[in-house]
Order: sequence, then C-alpha cells, then structure tokens
Amino acid sequence: MSNGTMDIGVVGMGVMGSNLAFNMADHGFQVAGWNRTADMTEAAAKRNPPANFHPFYDLKEFIGSLKKPRRVFLMIAAGEPVDWAIGEIAPLLEAGDIILDGGNSFYEDTRRRHGALKEKGICYFGVGVSGGEKGARLGPAIMPGGDRAAYESVRPILEGIAARAGEEPCCTYIGEDGAGHYVKMVHNGIEYADMQLIAETYLILKHVGGLSNARIGEIFHAWNSGELRSYLIGITADIFAEQDAKTGAALVDIIVDRAGQKGTGRWTSLEALARGVDLSMISAACNARVLSNLTEERAHAGAVMTAPEGAAVTVDADFIEAVRRSLYTAKIVAYAQGFSLYCAAKEEFGWSLDFGKIASIFRAGCIIQAEFLQRITDAYAKEPNLKNLMFDDFFLSSINGNMASLRRTVCLAVERGVPIPAFSAAMQYIDAFRSPQLGANLIQAQRDYFGAHTFERVDKEGSFHHVWQEHYEK
Repeated sequence: MSNGTMDIGVVGMGVMGSNLAFNMADHGFQVAGWNRTADMTEAAAKRNPPANFHPFYDLKEFIGSLKKPRRVFLMIAAGEPVDWAIGEIAPLLEAGDIILDGGNSFYEDTRRRHGALKEKGICYFGVGVSGGEKGARLGPAIMPGGDRAAYESVRPILEGIAARAGEEPCCTYIGEDGAGHYVKMVHNGIEYADMQLIAETYLILKHVGGLSNARIGEIFHAWNSGELRSYLIGITADIFAEQDAKTGAALVDIIVDRAGQKGTGRWTSLEALARGVDLSMISAACNARVLSNLTEERAHAGAVMTAPEGAAVTVDADFIEAVRRSLYTAKIVAYAQGFSLYCAAKEEFGWSLDFGKIASIFRAGCIIQAEFLQRITDAYAKEPNLKNLMFDDFFLSSINGNMASLRRTVCLAVERGVPIPAFSAAMQYIDAFRSPQLGANLIQAQRDYFGAHTFERVDKEGSFHHVWQEHYEK
C-alpha cells in the first residue's frame, strides 16, 4: 500500500471522535476521518470542519491516505467495537504502524490487544482522554500508554492537541501496555468520589443548613475563587443558578434524583480489592449511585422508617466554613486513595508511573482539573516515593488543621439523617490510619479459632496456633 499524505486517521466520527479530529486539524495536522457508517462521516463533514480535515468513506482508501508509519486513532465505544475495528484495520497495516485507542477501554483488554498486535509488529497505545466534548475540541488531558520507543511517533500530535497548564501540555507518556487506560480508569474513580463529595456538600447545606439553591450557588461560586477552585466546583455553581424555562423553578430540583454510571468507577473499586488497596471513598460513590436508582425502595423506606429530628444548627459563616474545610479535607483523602492504587499498580505491573507527572496532566483539560493538583505535583517532586499523599507536609498540615471541621460536619449530618457515605468514608480512613488498634487482633483470633489460620504474636517471631477452649455454652 502506497505512502499517503495524511498525518493521522481518526476512526469514529461521533461527537468525541470528530472533535478530536478537528482539534488535530486545527493544530496543523492533516487528518483523515472515517466511520463504520457513512452517515456519521457525512455529518462531521457538514459541521464546517477545519480545512485540514478530510472525510473518507472507504476503509482501504482511508488507510492508504496515511503517511508511514501509519497512525490510526480509534475513538469508539469500548469493548467489542474496539476488537472489531482492530480486526478490520490491522490486516491493512504493516510492521511499525500504530493503533491508538482513545476510548475508556478496560486496561486488561488493552494489555491483551497490545500483546497480540506486538506479535504482528504493530504498536498499540491505550490512550486515556479526559475532558468531554469541549475538552476533545479545545484541548483534553491525555494519558498515553504503550511502547516507549514508538511514543515519539505520536507525541507531537498528542501533546500538540492537549490542554495546557501554563506552558506545559497536559499529556505525558504514562507507561507500558495498559498503563494509560489504567491511569484514566483511576482518574474516573477519583472523579466519582469528587462528584459524590460535592453532592453530599449540597445535601448538608440544604438539609442541615436549610439554605436555598441560590445561596448554595453563591457559596460554591465563592469557594471557586479559593483553594477549592476546580472545574467541578465551577460548574456546580452554574448548575444552582440555572432555572427551568417552563416553570421558573431551579432546574436541579426538576432533575430526577437518580444517577447513572458507565463502569469505570466500578472497575476502579474492583481493581482496588484485587490489589489490596483501600478505596472506600470511590466504592462509597459507586454504591451511592446504585442506591440512587432504587427509587421505589427508597420511597417505601421513607414512608416506614423513622427519620431523626436532630438538634438545631446555627447556620452562619462558621458553619459554611466548616463545611468547606470538610470538603477540602475529604478531597485530599480521595486523591490519597487513588494515588495509593497507582502505587500498587506500579509495583504489580512494573510500569514506569511518575505520580507527579500524572497529577500535573490533570491540572487542565480534564474533568478533575483543579488548583489542588499542583500541590500533588509538588508533593511527589519533593518525595517521589511518598507512601501516602496524606503524609506530605502540606496535606498532613491541612488534615490536622481541618479534621475537627470534618468530624463536626459528619456528626451534624448523621444526627439529621442526611446520607454522606463519602464524607464518612474519608473520616474513617483518617481515623483508621492514625489508630493504634483496629480490632484486627480479635479478627485474627476468630480466624484461628474456627479455621486454624494462625496468628502472629507481639512478643515472639513466627506464626502460632492456639487450641481454643469453649468457656461458654453456644
């Protein structure tokens, strides 16, 4: 097949794929676009695309238009569609050509595809992309994982279209085979926890503080000018200011109290169990979305279960500040848990993960972009082998200074019967970390009693089994 003139080809002309293709074209690259169904390609061609975008309707012509080494960027649904696309495209490629998967593929699938294509001499990259529709068009955060030597062939394009934090592109080589998709998976898990914390903050301000939507919006807007400044805090302020055109009511009050999920948060939670890492906040966020969908059961429980009255709360500047400090502290814990999973993955898979760089590429373009992330970058720059983010001097000082606020906020919500699983998990995580005893000695005694699983002693080396006596009738 002859050498073409296109710098890269994008497969998938849906919203994300076409926007990424247009972004590449805006940055001076000649971009070929193709979709399995011609109507999507036609729709993209009618959206007034940049001059450097070129639609194709035949797969062989699409592949033939690409310069060597050919670079094909898949922006399609994860799972079987990716395997189908690879099955169609790989036979048209040659050794040294590159396929990039920009969807939310499960990292184990990426590792499998990477290994299979490597045998054919084709380089495969699992590329995490965060930023939604707007980020794809104007600059997302990009997390590429694959062959290190082949990265130079795609780096100018990926780093060229990425968002910028100052002068730095929010894109860096992550690591081998499935590392890029792994980092994106955990990024999404942190996003789940962050969103759940914000939702719980809303519940506290509304149902404990009795504040109006308008006032809550003002509070979030004020918070977005300080240390909580982030994309999610900013859009939350906008949401509370939005009114329904038909009723004039706050739009958020008209939206059904039921949240969906696409699976990346759940994958993160399951992966944490496999790696033996406590990701209680992300798991709490996933469970909260599950419970939100039990609408009939929740309505029945609300009718038959007694709600606590709770003590009166003085809603003043101190109350609002305590809630803000609680949110900031819980946010630290969410990131500490997420980066602990990165640490475990680095050890398990031998990936060359640079935690400071990972935090740095989240600073712009992506959904969890925040001022906060610069502190994480600084923490790992100071101590690359930091065991837990909470042990960094800055974050440790924040936790110690804000823990009383977090404890007070959690207690107020519990007394009022307001569900705050993520806040509670954050508090329990800190308490468990600092506690000299977790009751595990009793659990190990129970395991030895019923299963002879043995135990260790504080005064001797080795493993021991005790013949336990029955002192009470069972």
